[in-house]
Amino acid sequence: MKEGDAYRRRSPEVLLKLIEEMRRGRLCILVAVASGAGKTTQLIHEGELRAKEGLDVVWGTSVPEQDAAAASMEAVAAIRWARGHLQLEDLDVARLCERAPDIVLVDGLAQPNRPEAERQRRLDDVRFLLQHGISVIATMNAYEDERVSEQARRIAGVDPKWTLPAEVLQAADEVRLLDVTAETLIERRQVHAQQERVSFAATNKKAHSKRVSERSRLSILRELALRTIANDVNGSLEQHRHELGLEGPSGVTERILVLAQYGWNGSIHVRRGEQVAKRLNGELFILSFVDPNLPLTQLQLTFQRSLKKLVQKIGASWEEVPLSSRRRIAGLLSQYAWTHSMTRIVLGHSRQSRWQEWIHGSLVNGLLRTVEHTDLFFVADRSEREGERVFPVKTEQRLPVQAFKRWTAGELEERADGLRRGHFKIIIGAAPGVGKTYKMLQEGNRLLEQGVDVVIGLLETHGRRETAAQVGALPWIERQKIKYQGHLLEEMNTAEILARKPELVLVDELAHTNVPGSVHTKRYEDVIQLLEAGISVMSTVNVQHIESLNDAVEHLTGVRVRETVPDGVLRLADEMELIDVTPSTIQKRMQDGLIYAKDKVDQALSNFFRIPNLIGLRELALREVADDVDERLESWERRALLRGPWRRKEVIFVCVEPDERAERLVRHGFRIAHRLKAELYVVCLPVANLLPSRGGKNTTNQPFLKWSEQTEALTVRLGGTFCVQASVQRRQWAQEAVRLADEHKASQMIVGVPARRMRKSHMGRMRMLMRIARHMDVLVVTDNERERV
Repeated sequence: MKEGDAYRRRSPEVLLKLIEEMRRGRLCILVAVASGAGKTTQLIHEGELRAKEGLDVVWGTSVPEQDAAAASMEAVAAIRWARGHLQLEDLDVARLCERAPDIVLVDGLAQPNRPEAERQRRLDDVRFLLQHGISVIATMNAYEDERVSEQARRIAGVDPKWTLPAEVLQAADEVRLLDVTAETLIERRQVHAQQERVSFAATNKKAHSKRVSERSRLSILRELALRTIANDVNGSLEQHRHELGLEGPSGVTERILVLAQYGWNGSIHVRRGEQVAKRLNGELFILSFVDPNLPLTQLQLTFQRSLKKLVQKIGASWEEVPLSSRRRIAGLLSQYAWTHSMTRIVLGHSRQSRWQEWIHGSLVNGLLRTVEHTDLFFVADRSEREGERVFPVKTEQRLPVQAFKRWTAGELEERADGLRRGHFKIIIGAAPGVGKTYKMLQEGNRLLEQGVDVVIGLLETHGRRETAAQVGALPWIERQKIKYQGHLLEEMNTAEILARKPELVLVDELAHTNVPGSVHTKRYEDVIQLLEAGISVMSTVNVQHIESLNDAVEHLTGVRVRETVPDGVLRLADEMELIDVTPSTIQKRMQDGLIYAKDKVDQALSNFFRIPNLIGLRELALREVADDVDERLESWERRALLRGPWRRKEVIFVCVEPDERAERLVRHGFRIAHRLKAELYVVCLPVANLLPSRGGKNTTNQPFLKWSEQTEALTVRLGGTFCVQASVQRRQWAQEAVRLADEHKASQMIVGVPARRMRKSHMGRMRMLMRIARHMDVLVVTDNERERV
C-alpha cells in the first residue's frame, strides 16, 4: 500500500464489503491427521475455553457421551436421519439462527445432508450460519480434503466417505492441525478395541491394505496432513503424488550425482545435491575428477579435506575418477551417470566466455549433447549475495543382514545398547507460547495415570499460570544449584535423575545452554546421557533452534538464534509431535501476557512475533515434521512477504513447447515448486519456423488448441499459472525465455531437450540459454527414446 492510500476516501463498495466481513462469523477448522487424533476432544476443549471467555457456545451436532465438559454446554438438537445402516444427523439451521449463539460447535464438517434438506452439505449449512454472523468451530480429517483423498485411498487404503473442496481451508479464518504420531494413534486404537472387546489385529486386517502396515499407513496419512497445512492449501498433495505415480514405479530410487571439484563452490554444489536427494528421497553420490599427472596444490588439498569431511557428515558416497584431459569430462560424466543409473546430475554453471569454451572445450555443451535419461541441474552461485543454506539429511542407512549369520560380540553389545536406550519424544512448536510445555505436562499426567513412573526433570513455566496448573500430581526432581559470578543459578539435576531412575523424565527447552560449571555444556547432552542410561525422555523445542535451519530462520525473522540443537539429536527422537497454533492466536496470547511479561509485549510484537514471522515459522515447523515422517528435506513456502531480512521468494518457471514433453516438464516443475512451496509459472514459447501454424495466442489450429487446454488444465490442477506467448524466431528463443523468467522473478528455470537423435536442432538455443541464464538455477529435463515409446 502506498503512503497516501491511508488518507484516501473509501468507496461505497469497499465500505459495504468491510461491513459484510465484520458481520460475518468466523470459521475455525480443526484438522486431524487421522481418525483417533482427538479432534472431538479438542473441539470440546475449544468450546469450554470460549465459554469461559463469556461467549455463548452451543453444540450443533450431538453432544459426545460420557464427557462432563461437553454436557455442560447447551445443545441445539440435530435432525437425525439414516442412509441405509448409517445413522446421520443434520444441523437444525433454523433453530440455530433463532437461538443466535456466538459460536456453534460442529463435529464432522464433511458430512452430507439428507436428500430433502434445503442445502446439500453440512458445509453449506455452516456457510449459511457464517453469513448470519454466527461463528463456527468445526472438525475434519485431513484425508477428507478432495486434493489428498485419492492419495489416501490409493496409498494408505483409507476411503473417505465424504470429501470437502480445497477452497474450504482457504476460506477458513483459522486452521489448526491436530498432530499425533503413528505410535500414539496405534496405542489409542488398541485401548479402544480392548474397551469394545474387539480384536484390533483382526479389525486392522480387514480395514487396511495388506501391502501397507498400520504404522506406515498412519505415517502416510500424517505426512499428507502436515504437508497440506504446511502448503497453506495452495498446492495439491493428491495431484502431486498422483503425478509421481504416473512417472514410474513407486519403488524406483532417485540417484543424485554431484560434480564437485576442489574449489570454492564444491561445498555449495554438494549441499544443493544433498537438498535435491533428500527432497526426492534419493541416494547421493559425489564425483570428483583428478588429473593423475598433476599434483594437487595446497589450496586444492585443503578443499579436498573439507569435502571429505562434508561427504562423511551427510552420509554420501564419494569417488575420485582420474582424468587426463579436460575435454573428456563431459563424455566421462555422461558415461558414469548412465552406468550407475543416475537420475540427476548437479553441477555449477559455467563461467567461461565463448572464446574460452572454444579453446578449452565446454562441459555444459558437452553434457547437453551426450546426456540421456539423466536430468541436469545447474546451480547458480548465490553465496556472495544470500549466503549458503544448510539442510538436514538422514544419514542412517539400513544394511542387509544375513539371516543365518552369527552376531559378533561387538554387534550384540551395540544391539543391546540400542534396546536398553530410553524412548525419546520431542514436542516441537513454531514459536514460544504455542503450548509445548502444556502438552508435555498433559502427556506426563496421562502416562502417570497409566502407571508409568514419570518425574519432572526440568520445567520452565515462565510465570504462565495455565502451564503451572498442568503439573498436577507429577513429582519434581529438585534442581541443582550452581554458583556463577557471585550468583546462585539452577540447572537440571542430571545426577539425581540417574540415581532416581524413573521410567520417564520431562525436560523442557532442549536447546538450553547450561550454566558454566555444569557437567555438560548443553541440555541436550544431559538428555542423551539419560537416554543412554535407559531413561525415557520427553522434551520440547522450537523450530528456530534447529541448527541446520539457523540461516533460514535468520533470513526469515532477521534474528540470529544463538542456542541451537544439532540435527543429529533430533534424529535420535523416536517420536516428533507438532503443536500447531495460528499466528493470530500466538499474538493474542502475547497481548494477554501469557507468554512474556507485560513490559516486553510491545517489543516482542514489533520484532520476532510479527505476523509474517510467525506464519513463516509455523510453516517451517510443519514442514520439518512432515519431512521427519517421510525422511524428506525441509521444504519451503516461498510466498511474497516483506522486503528486508525475509527469506528469498522462490518462483519456478517452466518453459515448454507444444509437444508431448510439456506435461512431463509441468510435473517436474510442480514437484520442485511443491517441495519449495513456491509459485509455479508454465509458459508456452513456440518457435515460429518449427511450428508455423501455432504461431500465436489466437491461432485456430485445433490440435494446438486441444494441447493448450490440456496443458493449462494440468497446470491449474497442480496450482500453477499457465500462459501462451507469441511465437519467436529460433535465434530469439533463449533471450525471450530468460526475459520472461526474469519478468516473473524466477529463481529456477525448467526446460526440456528431446532424445539425442532429435537434439541437434535444439543445441544452438540451449547453448545460448545456458550462457545468459547463469544468474538462476536451471533444470534441463532430458528425454530418450525408451521413455517416448
